Amino acid sequence: MKAAEASIPGRRSLLGVEHLTMRFGGLVAIDDVSFEAYDREITAIIGPNGAGKTTVFNCLTGFYKPSVGRLALHHQSGDFLLERMEGFRIAQRARVARTFQNIRLFPKMTVLENLIVAQHNKLMRASGYTVLGLVGWSGYRRAEKAAVDQAKYWLDKIGIIDRADLEAGNLPYGAQRRLEIARAMCTDPVMLCLDEPAAGLNPRESTNLREMLKFICDEHKIGVLIIEHDMSVVMGISDHIIVLDYGRKISDGTPEFVRNDPAVIRAYLGEEEEEELPPQGAGPETAGSAGSPPSKKM
Repeated sequence: MKAAEASIPGRRSLLGVEHLTMRFGGLVAIDDVSFEAYDREITAIIGPNGAGKTTVFNCLTGFYKPSVGRLALHHQSGDFLLERMEGFRIAQRARVARTFQNIRLFPKMTVLENLIVAQHNKLMRASGYTVLGLVGWSGYRRAEKAAVDQAKYWLDKIGIIDRADLEAGNLPYGAQRRLEIARAMCTDPVMLCLDEPAAGLNPRESTNLREMLKFICDEHKIGVLIIEHDMSVVMGISDHIIVLDYGRKISDGTPEFVRNDPAVIRAYLGEEEEEELPPQGAGPETAGSAGSPPSKKM
């Protein structure tokens, strides 16, 4: 089911997913899912555990090759069919960045180094893919300074600039979550994919996360695709929500539409079986005349 949304002036599709299907042998993890994510908007993918949300991300970012489907990314650099690209090229050329459910920082590197290493593609180009960086070539020095400046910019935005020289593994959990998002942003993505970024955060940290994602979307003018179980985060920041259940899309629309969609309510809360009542005025003999006792609600 899809909400009947009015056309929004200036709204531009960033990602078009068409008939995405992912099979693992006889198991169908994603079954003919289609949706769009829009530029400069936050799109959430939600659903119960096992609905296939992370599998969608893995297809988009090259960890899996879809069994069927078209994954088209559109931005100023061109159009990219992600299902045909190797994973590292999706990050490098199509400029899709992601984070994971489990934090994957370099814990023994400093906080600053974690953000500089994310910019290795730019630094390698500046070095001419040779040893120009080692001999102090001016072009490389400029690129290195720009990388440090960008890292400091994001450390300031996430509020840990004073911990730049601390090992990343020694940061509090919430700060590590923010650092991972900052590291993804240091790759200059056009689409940022976040897999459960609010997992394990306390209410104050969740509020800070919502503010950070709004800032990224509004100020850096990119599309954000998010998987999240925290409905306060999802409903508070999303422009558009897709709901999956058992690998199929069951709802697609605005937060208000999705919140009130009966299919979504059933998927999350289940559906009570209705008790079969005897006909009005029928006595016990009539109710049991079929040879079995009246059904009983458990």
